[in-house]
Amino acid sequence: MLAPWIEALVAFLLLTGSLFALIGSIGLYRLPDFYTRLHGPTKATTLGVGSMALASLIHFSYRDGALSVHELLLTLFLFITAPVSAQMLARAAMQLKLRLHRNTRGRPWEQ
Repeated sequence: MLAPWIEALVAFLLLTGSLFALIGSIGLYRLPDFYTRLHGPTKATTLGVGSMALASLIHFSYRDGALSVHELLLTLFLFITAPVSAQMLARAAMQLKLRLHRNTRGRPWEQ
């Protein structure tokens, strides 16, 4: 059985992670063009999944009495690959000169 403060911390991280993942998903659906949609999954959803993985790390590390390496590696991999993939997607979109929404500021290919 887990200590009450560990349960509260894990529950808080799970709720926070779920909220970030929901906000990121709504942003992906609602934002008008590719460049603004790119922020949903790379920022908010990464924080959401990272928070849930951290909750899993704390839960299983405390329960088993040893550091849970699986969740630690998952979180590390997530935080390394998400910015790299977002950068690659943004550069590909710039090379293709994807259309921007009229309210999106900046024209990176007009320099």
